[in-house]
Amino acid sequence: NLSSPTMFLLLGFPSAYRAQVTLCLCLSLIYLVTVLGNLLIMTLVWLDSHLHSPMYFFLGHLSFLDICYSSVTLPKILRDSFSPQKTISFVGCIMQIYFFLCFGASECILLAAMACDRYLAICHPLHYPALMSRKMCHCLVAISWLSGSFSSLIQAFLTACLPFCGSNMINHLFCEIPFLLRASCSPNAPLNKVILYALAWTIAMGSFLLTLVSYVHIIGAVLQKGAGMQRAFATCASHLTVVSLFFGAGAIAYLMPHSNRAKEMDEVLALLYAAVTPMLNPIIYSLRNSGIKASIRKAL
Repeated sequence: NLSSPTMFLLLGFPSAYRAQVTLCLCLSLIYLVTVLGNLLIMTLVWLDSHLHSPMYFFLGHLSFLDICYSSVTLPKILRDSFSPQKTISFVGCIMQIYFFLCFGASECILLAAMACDRYLAICHPLHYPALMSRKMCHCLVAISWLSGSFSSLIQAFLTACLPFCGSNMINHLFCEIPFLLRASCSPNAPLNKVILYALAWTIAMGSFLLTLVSYVHIIGAVLQKGAGMQRAFATCASHLTVVSLFFGAGAIAYLMPHSNRAKEMDEVLALLYAAVTPMLNPIIYSLRNSGIKASIRKAL
């Protein structure tokens, strides 16, 4: 029966009661820190006039994306921790895939835009105000949102068209494309897989390469101009840490073959890039960014 099920059964949950309680407490704490931490960054950027610059404008949008990104999966995982019926509707599953990919892809492009902003600020300081105008900042944010929405719409649509032959079991914590492809019985699944991964990697690798090129030029300028540029480079430290975490977690999760990994490893990696990274971003910026630290001290 080549059809799509109305419900999916999620199998990626511990069955032991103690493990469920531990998972629920840890994820509740992670989600609370993620929401409060990113809301703090957004509020500071909005209220403090000293933070009304392109770098912090992008940071405010990054914090909003992190809240959205973690909210796609964590509340459902928390609800399912103690639910006897760990299910999700077919429509709900496709929607979860769409928003998860949309916010993830938008964050990739936004991180690349932030790298370009630092490149212009450090390598072309005299032309920086004209090049990174308010209009340009809004255009870059719009491009990140539109690109993420468009690519994820195609991927969600292709996934929704897959037949499942009555199979409705997903061996994962939430709906994610590799696990739905594994459950599908379509003879075209390999072709769909190529298209889906091509779209994802075009955005991920394009953003990563743009970020990498920006930092190569930044490091070159710092080495060439010496001590005077080191203070300027310090503004990149937080962004570089966040980029390393975000792209590193994604690369480990998607580059390593799923067939060679234990089910528990898939779940740990999924929680790393879906829950832990959005929580760490505001902590990194609070601890390492002098502008944010000064704004927090002023607010207190």
